[in-house]
Amino acid sequence: MGTFSIWHWLIVLVVVLVLFGGGGKISRLMGDFGKGLKSFKKGMKEEEAEAVPEEGQKALKSEQAEEVSKPEPKKNEAQQG
Repeated sequence: MGTFSIWHWLIVLVVVLVLFGGGGKISRLMGDFGKGLKSFKKGMKEEEAEAVPEEGQKALKSEQAEEVSKPEPKKNEAQQG
């Protein structure tokens, strides 16, 4: 193998394969990776949009529970006070 180690030859082989044989495959791979990231981000935005109304409903329910738990003053007490 001469003065170069096995790692040098493997790196040269990879570079040659990328330049002459696998360039299209790598660009397709990176394109697929980009599409996957976009769809992941879109899914996260949709999930957040669904979570916001649920939190709003929880807040409304807790406010309604507070209103129910507060006793209303009796008419006699309101007229006297």
